[in-house]
Amino acid sequence: MRTHDVAFYSLFFFLAGILFASLNLNFLIIVFITVLLAALILTLHYFHPNPKIDFKKLSFLSLIIAIGALYYFWGSFQTQKNFSAPLDRKINFSSIVSGYPQRGTNQKIAVDLEAPYKGKILITLKPYPEFNYGDKLNFEGIIKKPEGSYANYLAKNEISAVSIYPKTSLIKTNQGSKIKSVLFSFKEKFVLALQKILPQEEAALASGLTLGERSEFSKNLKDAMSNSGTTHIVALSGYNITVIVSTVAFLFAFYFRKNIAFVMTLIIILGFVLMTGAEASVARAAIMGSVALLGKQIGRIYSFRNALGISAFLMVLQNPKILAFDIGFQLSFLALMGIAYLSPAIKNFFKMEKEITQWKEILISTASAQLAVLPILISSFGKFSLLSILANVLILWLIPFTMGVGFFTGFIGFFSYYLSLILGWFLHLFLYYELAVINFFGKIAMPLKISFGALGIIIYYALLISFIIYVKRKTRLQLNQTRRNFTT
Repeated sequence: MRTHDVAFYSLFFFLAGILFASLNLNFLIIVFITVLLAALILTLHYFHPNPKIDFKKLSFLSLIIAIGALYYFWGSFQTQKNFSAPLDRKINFSSIVSGYPQRGTNQKIAVDLEAPYKGKILITLKPYPEFNYGDKLNFEGIIKKPEGSYANYLAKNEISAVSIYPKTSLIKTNQGSKIKSVLFSFKEKFVLALQKILPQEEAALASGLTLGERSEFSKNLKDAMSNSGTTHIVALSGYNITVIVSTVAFLFAFYFRKNIAFVMTLIIILGFVLMTGAEASVARAAIMGSVALLGKQIGRIYSFRNALGISAFLMVLQNPKILAFDIGFQLSFLALMGIAYLSPAIKNFFKMEKEITQWKEILISTASAQLAVLPILISSFGKFSLLSILANVLILWLIPFTMGVGFFTGFIGFFSYYLSLILGWFLHLFLYYELAVINFFGKIAMPLKISFGALGIIIYYALLISFIIYVKRKTRLQLNQTRRNFTT
């Protein structure tokens, strides 16, 4: 087994262990499953040997499942250990805002408790007065432990408890990281620059596309995007990273040596991830982009499979809860795998490999991504629009241009209002069309409402994987047959 295969299977089994532990399985049960799986794989070595697969080494690597589970339980223990505060009674406590506030109909801020208490909690407040990252606040209210799925949802952000509408007063400002403060300030000024030159809905969509900022979305816009199946376009993706990496790498190459330009590009990527709140999709794209840059830097071949595995591993290593409880994480990785693996299978199955048009490419990629995330969308949101693929085909071809022009327009707005106003006219045309598509399909949505249990999800993905394997083998057999015919 080659080194990169060992690395991939090691990451795969570690993540499997994290997933088993996330399902609240007893550690001894997970160990039993691990040993049983290792024994079954080893059995294949003796009864169904395959020269292409080292079953003995694979059997040994499968034991990493137990290590992954142990890491999850250790992380959960550390989270509980790091939280200490009286619950379900009114107390006074002080804390520092540790993340970018979520603003809308109310204000939600994640805070780090200060002595004599400790831990991270989520505070829900009225929209005004607004508080910012780094503000030191005093609260008088009740801290409660969340329950059920909401507790799991908060756990992915390492939040242990909540407090709703406590009495709040500001003590000090600028008590957080100076770097984060600068990045968040840049983000706010960027959004403000777009708001100065665009109508409200268009400025909100532009902010969502470029920085993932959705606080200014109206309820009508949120509903229209949900009904039309286009909410994912404001989830930061690889394109954002691509635009940034391409631009800064090009500029740095003129002024710095290769090694310095590489390090500075990585710093810019990290800054963008922190500024946008480190959402799963952008973190995944940032890690994969960094791996690609590193491969190019040291002269190694880029492996999509391993880059995807490393991205998931690093994110889960930082917070094991996101694998099972962060929908954004799941949708991001599944959509990307759909495009990477299901899309080629569909092309080969329908013999569309040659002379494929841009529209067909968008249609196949969109359908592949939608099929890959279908059970998660239905399980999480209870519906799936049958017209979402058509809506995405009509809108996705323009999104890259909109993002690129949006980035440039917002950045120019820091220096020249009038120049940004000129660029904003082109941006306005793109956004106007996209909003028209979103609103149209939001009104005529044909929601598909079915239920996916755990068994249904397993069967669904087993069928997708079987289809991909079937097409891949069929294509390989046809290729080998063509080669034999050619040689004879």
